Amino acid sequence: MISTRDLRAIARARVRDAEVLLAGKRFDGAFYTSGYAVELALKARICRTLKWQGFPDSPNEFKGLQSLKTHDLPVLLKLSGIEDRVHGKHLADWNVVSNWNPEIRYQAIGLSSPKQVANMLSCVKRLLEVL
Repeated sequence: MISTRDLRAIARARVRDAEVLLAGKRFDGAFYTSGYAVELALKARICRTLKWQGFPDSPNEFKGLQSLKTHDLPVLLKLSGIEDRVHGKHLADWNVVSNWNPEIRYQAIGLSSPKQVANMLSCVKRLLEVL
């Protein structure tokens, strides 16, 4: 099990990683990494909502919880219990971030622009404050 505290710490670390990648003009990596920060923060929020000490991370711990074994940000938001709040006050940020998925790791290099990544990172930082 990954503790909620660790999930939050890893999410913050992924934001810092994305900032370094952005500064180093590694735009695709920065975009990809920033999305993982939101995924981790959502999983931490799910734990908080369900009053769990941590998030499952082994096949045995996921038994009966397959719906949690996803990278789909809209699904994770729905499971987090704060979908209405995010859609109500942070919809613009969510609309930017929710287009992320881990499959972008296979996209051709150079498809993420500096402006797009800077915007994504700003939206991620604001959402992490809520999550």
